[in-house]
Amino acid sequence: MARILSEVPLDEAAVRRLEALPGVQVQQFSAHGPEWDLPADLVRGPELMLCKFPPRNLDAMRDLKMIQLSTVGYEHLRERGFADRPVRVCNARGIYDSAIGEWNLAMMINLVRDQYGMFRHQAQARWERAARFQQEIAGRVAGLWGYGGIGRETARLAKTFRMRVHVFTRSGIRPRENTYVQPGTSDPDGVLPDRVYLAGQEKAFLSGLDFLILALPQTRQSTGLIGPEELQTLPRSAFLLNPARGPIVQEEALLTALREGWIAGAALDTHFAYPLPPQHPLWTMPNVILTPHISGADRSSHFPERIADLFTQNVQRFLEERPLLNELTAEEWRAT
Repeated sequence: MARILSEVPLDEAAVRRLEALPGVQVQQFSAHGPEWDLPADLVRGPELMLCKFPPRNLDAMRDLKMIQLSTVGYEHLRERGFADRPVRVCNARGIYDSAIGEWNLAMMINLVRDQYGMFRHQAQARWERAARFQQEIAGRVAGLWGYGGIGRETARLAKTFRMRVHVFTRSGIRPRENTYVQPGTSDPDGVLPDRVYLAGQEKAFLSGLDFLILALPQTRQSTGLIGPEELQTLPRSAFLLNPARGPIVQEEALLTALREGWIAGAALDTHFAYPLPPQHPLWTMPNVILTPHISGADRSSHFPERIADLFTQNVQRFLEERPLLNELTAEEWRAT
């Protein structure tokens, strides 16, 4: 019998799908926060777990063989030593791609039409039909730094709006295997970009963009990746979108770029502090759109069915001894 413990709430239909698999038994447990311990009577037995944060007493779970995270990012688990543990860990790649892709598209339209400026005018009952409110994204270049699931879904949406897509990736683009993809989304074969830039071609990539969209995880290597040189290489008419992680961009460099006009503006869903302090200068910058880390929409009505679908597929793959979806490698853990 394969015992499952889920810290992420599953509805009855999801539990029935899991328990329809041979020998599967599901138990749910509510952790109520990132720091939690599994009660002693539950630590022995579960072989598979679905959770956002693994319990602090993970070492006591001697029977545990696989953890399915409900998050894409895993840098918050950096100190747990998973690179050297026998437990297999999968993240939630693909669950958030469509929601973040929609956010990216919405922000590009909002920025290029200065929608924020029109909202301020609306609040003032001010009628102005300036040219900056009437621009389009068609024909513009969306630059994706990283081409995982979020980058690929953003590329698909951008192409439907007749944009050109440029991608920077250090290792090139390959078809994706053993990765969760929502039906009808993404670019699993990697065929959509108009141009692909590799390591050493950063300046050529940045200098030809209308939008720089960060679509890469935060690791030791990517923290502070976007600094003064990168921001000054962008055209002054370009916009920065960051739905990835705030610290990938150097904070002071970004503030200077926005104040001095190195770039035209930014849309930021990830930040340098949570919550962003009320006195932070980004709040009052007229060329900045701030959203409170909601691009992934983990409270969307679609989230429960997607995470349940991913977990069910991985449980079935585990039972059948097939490759798991989104399994994190030791190299990925050590890079965080």
